[in-house]
Amino acid sequence: METQLTWYGQSAFKIVSPTGNVLLVDPWLANPVYNRGKEEIAALKRVDLILITHGHSDHVGDAVEIGKRTRAKLVATYDLGDAMIKFLGYPAELADTDTIGHFGGELTLLNGDVKVLFVRAHHGSGITVDDESGARYGGSPGGLVITIRAGPTIYHTGDTDLFSDMALVSRFNKIDVMLVCIGDHFTMGPARAAEAVKLVEPRTAIPMHYATFPILTGTPEGFERELKQRGAKAELRVMKIGETITLGLA
Repeated sequence: METQLTWYGQSAFKIVSPTGNVLLVDPWLANPVYNRGKEEIAALKRVDLILITHGHSDHVGDAVEIGKRTRAKLVATYDLGDAMIKFLGYPAELADTDTIGHFGGELTLLNGDVKVLFVRAHHGSGITVDDESGARYGGSPGGLVITIRAGPTIYHTGDTDLFSDMALVSRFNKIDVMLVCIGDHFTMGPARAAEAVKLVEPRTAIPMHYATFPILTGTPEGFERELKQRGAKAELRVMKIGETITLGLA
């Protein structure tokens, strides 16, 4: 088997390892651009890990509902995990120290099938509980470096602006696939995202966090132009919403 990657729109992905372990990252499946979201949530029979980059509702998404039903362990930073338990009701027994970490720390999970490294992002992380109260503290935002045994190493940037320390990510982990936000307005747009790709030097760049709302104006076409202008060597792979692709090794 090979590693499979599914994109649900915005920053939501499913990763299935060669051994069949199932990971969800920022699982906002019931988003405006994925019309099968509710059906997909109901169809998820097995989820081993739910990984969350930061506390905003378009990234926490449907994590609590999915976690309660599938008993998936939560993978997040300490502050974010604590906030999701206290404010959103994620089951505490599914968010213990085995899967909760912090920046610079790497977790070895599922008997070594998956490793997760917490890295920085430049954004926010407030958790919204309801429409009346203000945002609650959700720790600091982050990205995730996900290493699959006998599979690729995937860098999910989370929501972020460009910053120079992105170059350090690939100093410690050779990145095969970079899932990179390009939407602009709330994150970096195509130009700054292309510069981030050049810093990280992944084998493949997959754009995300665009076109979910009209205000997210960054496009894959603009991203492609910026990559070419900067001489970035990464292969651009634009996924369709709901599409599943196979990720091979170099």
